[in-house]
Formats: sequence, C-alpha cells, structure tokens
Amino acid sequence: MRAPCKRSGEKDEQEEGVAAAAGRLAGAPEAEECSDVDSDSDREMEGIHGPGGLVKDTLYLRSCQAHSVVPASCFLRQGSTPELNLRHHGLGPQGARALASALTSNPYVKRLDLRDNGLCGAGVEALAGALSKSSTICDVDLSENQMGVVGAQAICAALTVNLTMQKVQLAGNGLEEHAAQYLAELLLAHTGLKSLDLSYNQLTDHAEYLPLGPQVGANIFLRVLDISYNGFGDPGASAVGEALKTNNVLEELNTRWIMVLEDSLMWP
Repeated sequence: MRAPCKRSGEKDEQEEGVAAAAGRLAGAPEAEECSDVDSDSDREMEGIHGPGGLVKDTLYLRSCQAHSVVPASCFLRQGSTPELNLRHHGLGPQGARALASALTSNPYVKRLDLRDNGLCGAGVEALAGALSKSSTICDVDLSENQMGVVGAQAICAALTVNLTMQKVQLAGNGLEEHAAQYLAELLLAHTGLKSLDLSYNQLTDHAEYLPLGPQVGANIFLRVLDISYNGFGDPGASAVGEALKTNNVLEELNTRWIMVLEDSLMWP
C-alpha cells in the first residue's frame, strides 16, 4: 500500500530517453545543439508508433511538464497495445492529472490498471473526466487508491455516462456508507457493466443505499459481483437474499467474510 494522499507522485525508474524528451519539451539549451539527433529520434518513434502515437507521447510529456511530474516510461513504451499497466507506480493526484490529459487522445487502451497509486479523490476525479469520454476503455482497475467518497462519486458519475465500461475494480479504497449511494446509482443506470469488485471496503449494513439490494435485483446485465470483506451482518444477508429472488443472471457472487448465514444466500 502507498503512503497517505498528500504525495503528488514520486520518481519511478525512467529511461534516459524519457528524461531527455521531457527536457527538450521544457526548452533545455541542448535541444538546439542536437536538432539533427532529435529529428532522427522523432522519425524513429513515428516509424514504431505511427503519427498518432507520436502525438500521444508529446501530449503526455507536455502534460507531465505542466503538472511537474516525472513521466511514466511504461506509458511511452505502450505503443498501440490494448493494456496499460501502471500499478504500483506512485503516480499520486498530479500524476493522475497528467495521465488523464493523455488518455483522452489515446485510442488504443482497452484495459487500464492503476492499482495502488495513491490517486486519492483528486486523482480519481481527474481520471473520471477522461473515462467519461473514452469509447475504448472497457476494463479499469482503481483498487487501493484511497479514493474515498469524493473519488467514488466522480468515478460512478463518469461510468454512468460511459456504457462502454464492462469491468470495474474498486477494492480496498476505504469506501464507507456515504459512497454506497453512488455505487447503487451506478448499478441502476449502467446497462453494460458485467463485473464489479467492491471487496475490502467498509460498506456496512447501515448505508441508506445498500449497493446489493434492489439495485442488484434490477440490474439484468451484471454477471460478477464481489462484496467480500465488507463487514455486512444479517441485514446485508437479507438484502442479498431478496436481490437474488429477482435476479437470475448473476453468475458469480463473492460474499466471503461478510458474516452472513449461508441460508440467506441460497438461490431462488
């Protein structure tokens, strides 16, 4: 797990080429002296990634410069691959803002893994804006990012208008009662969501909008729901049981260690 959310990002292992590129964008003196080398380097990058990839990388580097963060070399090496894995990179809120700007112009990413990056509510809010506009990303992992209720509200609002999303992981984010309302609204509104992981949070029985009652019963598209390790008691068990009476499409329900009676979770 990462340190508290006050961190704005930390330096990851970066290649010398990444630092040099960031320096050129910042207008470093050596840029003019190496103009021929830069030109060859740009042509080589364009040959590998294509013009669109070059534009994407340039936008990302400029965004990193604007937010005073070190670029993530994984993003620059991604090319046109469908998965972007940046888990455990310590991006922080500022790094998330820089990444969000670049994601809006990236047509390649389908799966985005940002687990354990200390994004906090502010970072998730920035990413939510990009996710709400993406027509390609269908699988996102924002687990272990201390997003809290602010991040939960932002991400749920974004996914409600982005029906491309099919799989969402929000485990270990400290989500409590106040976040439950937004999760419930997401389940009711999103008709394409097939898998939702809410494990290792604190969504107790006392939430006004428990995200596993009528919402699960009304959602006829969700196939996988993980609510394990949330501390639900008998009221939670009853809510699950009632939901399953009207939902015959859910294929996998993980309720491990929510302190419920097995009889309450029997399929109708």
